Amino acid sequence: MSHGVDPVALAQALIRCPSVTPADAGALDALQVALETVGFACRRMPFAAPGHAEIDNLYARIGDVGPLFWFAGHTDVVPPGALDRWTVDPFAGAVRDGRLYGRGAADMKGAVAAFVAAAAGFLESRGPAFGGAIGLVITGDEEDSAVNGTVKMLPALVAAGERPEMCLVGEPSNPEALGDAIKIGRRGSLQAWITAFGTQGHVAYPDRADNAAHRMVRLLSALTAAPLDELVGVIPSPHFLPSTLSVTTVDVGNHATNVVPAAARAHVNLRYTDRHSAGALEDWLRATLAAVDDRHELTTRRSGDCFLTPPGRFTDLVADAVCEVTGRRPAYDTSGGTSDARFIKDICPVVEFGLVNRTIHQADEHAAVDDLVRLTDIYATILQRFFALSG
Repeated sequence: MSHGVDPVALAQALIRCPSVTPADAGALDALQVALETVGFACRRMPFAAPGHAEIDNLYARIGDVGPLFWFAGHTDVVPPGALDRWTVDPFAGAVRDGRLYGRGAADMKGAVAAFVAAAAGFLESRGPAFGGAIGLVITGDEEDSAVNGTVKMLPALVAAGERPEMCLVGEPSNPEALGDAIKIGRRGSLQAWITAFGTQGHVAYPDRADNAAHRMVRLLSALTAAPLDELVGVIPSPHFLPSTLSVTTVDVGNHATNVVPAAARAHVNLRYTDRHSAGALEDWLRATLAAVDDRHELTTRRSGDCFLTPPGRFTDLVADAVCEVTGRRPAYDTSGGTSDARFIKDICPVVEFGLVNRTIHQADEHAAVDDLVRLTDIYATILQRFFALSG
């Protein structure tokens, strides 16, 4: 399929912008030029918040009437790490042995380049009056705090009248080969910090002290006595791995072996399915801990909501397009960490499909050149199928 935009060349141009979050390093400028060249109207959307770097973001749209389809992604990347572990310059965008190397090649500048190339090919075949609209929601704040990125773009875009019917996020979704999996959901993430209080004393006189470590053991035992779904009393979701509660740190800050600690601190992370809500889990934590011990403090933070797009019209549309191009029927998957889909799910149905994720965040991150071309064909086929159905 002719695209008018070379996805490999555009991915190389983006990789050559060292946009380690929160820096942009010209990545959005390069993307904007490519989009405007094929007819998109672009809007820059910078946001700031106290204690966080100001972040620039980009919204691009073509088409004025009819259904709106969104692609969403990010141009910021994680640091390259130790350069001596790379066999190529992580920001050179080198192609070697049929693979494009560089930080962001798979996560996810390659997919962003494929968005543009796919839209260009679709517009070339259908013309600008195709009976709908295509939008790109591109943030520079996904890999770090995600405070000044997609989460702030969305309400501003909705207020401006942008109402997408569907959204595809280009996160690398395939474990081993293009066509392995479509992410139709991800578990939510809830952080909790627990402090147990006691009374400091000498270990030889335990009657004169109150061991905070012992209190913490009892608190954590109550939280880990059984699988989380069972403890909370919900039926496990058929679409997700079971919900989990993991103790990640336990610390008393005690450098002496003969002192009973006055305080003990722990951190736990809860990964939960569509059977739960963050608020209900916070209530369960408070009630469970209070039933065990009254000398404690609990602080929580919601770091990512659960989302699920149940199998249906949209997921089948994407799966059919993947199968048409690759000859493989992708599985519907909900594993992995959080993504910006957790924000977009409040606006419209959303799924994730991108490149192979085997080398993301590693030295010598890369994507197969052939995969970039096929991913572009998949995205173009999705557009064709979406607007054919909508028309």
